[in-house]
Amino acid sequence: MELFRGPLKSSLIKVIFAIRMKNGFDNEKYLRIQSEHIKKRIAQFGDKLYLEFGGKLFDDHHASRVLPGFLPDSKLRMLVQLKDYAEIVLVISARDIEKNKTRGDLGITYDEDVLRLRGEFEKVGMYSGGVVITHYNGQSSADVYRKRLERLGIKVYYHYTIDGYPNNVALIDSDEGFGKNDFVETSRPLVVVTAPGPGSGKMAVCLSQLYNENKRGVKAGYAKFETFPVWNLPLKHPVNLAYEAATADLNDVNMIDPFHLEAYGNIVVNYNRDIEIFPVLNAIFEGIYGESPYKSPTDMGVNMIGFCMSDEDVCCNAAREEIIRRYYYALCNLAEKGDNENEVNKISLILKQAKITTEYRRTTVAAKERKELSGVPCAAIELQDGTIITSRTSPLLGPSAALIINAAKYLAGIPHGLKLIPEEMIEPIQRTKVEYLHGNNPRLHTDEVLVALSVLSNKDENCRRALEQLPKFNGCQVHSTVMLSEVDRKIFKKLGVGLTCDPVKKVK
Repeated sequence: MELFRGPLKSSLIKVIFAIRMKNGFDNEKYLRIQSEHIKKRIAQFGDKLYLEFGGKLFDDHHASRVLPGFLPDSKLRMLVQLKDYAEIVLVISARDIEKNKTRGDLGITYDEDVLRLRGEFEKVGMYSGGVVITHYNGQSSADVYRKRLERLGIKVYYHYTIDGYPNNVALIDSDEGFGKNDFVETSRPLVVVTAPGPGSGKMAVCLSQLYNENKRGVKAGYAKFETFPVWNLPLKHPVNLAYEAATADLNDVNMIDPFHLEAYGNIVVNYNRDIEIFPVLNAIFEGIYGESPYKSPTDMGVNMIGFCMSDEDVCCNAAREEIIRRYYYALCNLAEKGDNENEVNKISLILKQAKITTEYRRTTVAAKERKELSGVPCAAIELQDGTIITSRTSPLLGPSAALIINAAKYLAGIPHGLKLIPEEMIEPIQRTKVEYLHGNNPRLHTDEVLVALSVLSNKDENCRRALEQLPKFNGCQVHSTVMLSEVDRKIFKKLGVGLTCDPVKKVK
């Protein structure tokens, strides 16, 4: 183990150290003012509000990383405060059902995620209504899925592909367009329309409902909830740049909202897709209501997150770290798959706009300096108090496994020279990996080290104390000078660690 005492002389690095691990976001304020703002928007329309909910409702880890203090389920907690007013409508595209599209973060298909989401909503007392299958044009896989949901007692509705959507407004605002869709039966003033992922057709579902509600004499409104970009922060604010980095694969670009500027003379931030589609939405609104209730795409939003930062420096630092994290993630994808060069180039440009390099990330500097000294793959972790600890590859342990042991010993006050796992215990595990399981890498991975510590903890007080430190890894930052195995990446994720790796494949 080595306590890193590298290049911390610049004032910039000192500032980073000083604000590390503080909260920069007032979550309680957010829950309060966001729910009140949505209530006001419901009242603006009278009878009913369809709220298109973008992003992740209860596992928004990007928001929690760039806004320290924001809880991953904050948006769900906010909606729970409105549960007497609200119901959930889930949307899934027939195209995604047909392709078995999978959520990369969870490893489950979108159709399975619909059921998971319903279960999570019901656990917190939210009423979950029907499921809308969009982009339907007779796909047999969608028919099978519909029957499956109906056997579970879930109402299912089809919304059809409309030729020329979204530009053929005359057809869209007609009985052969939105009028052809199944009408989704709802009973509460706030209808939250959400989906497992992007491209589901949430907006079209909302607009279709407006058209059909209007035909039934119900005055219904539409609003959009998108966490990012934050409309009332500057265009090049680190939090907004971090959003661009997170969506670099989608080619999303933050922009000044020209419609808002023209209507009100105020500079606010939106993103390209909403700005590009707004003239079409305006025409659809005019077709339904006779006039549009909004003058800009920003007007449609209800997000109050930008009013809830309690320490902007903390959020800016966290956002810069996120940009670097996304950059390394894209580099590693390029090294493995070789098909995302544009994404890498875009995030590289964002780094320049943020006026940072990868050396802004202290663990990156520490891990690389340790590698230069040792000549082998290394890793570094920054603990919650700002302390940086490094590790190196050895014949027995990989750098990530060694790092967990080194950090746990430091946190538990265990001397570095004390061996927690005896060498005679490691060698049989290595023999099994290589001789019996035909592995190429004899070194222990993180999961194997943790299992060994668990076995020893019944009789060894130091092993028990080391394991008890694992909750303190949550929120820590790690950098590895080589790409880690899937099992090591998963362990760090479960520990709540922010991980980056150099795009260098590990030598067997």
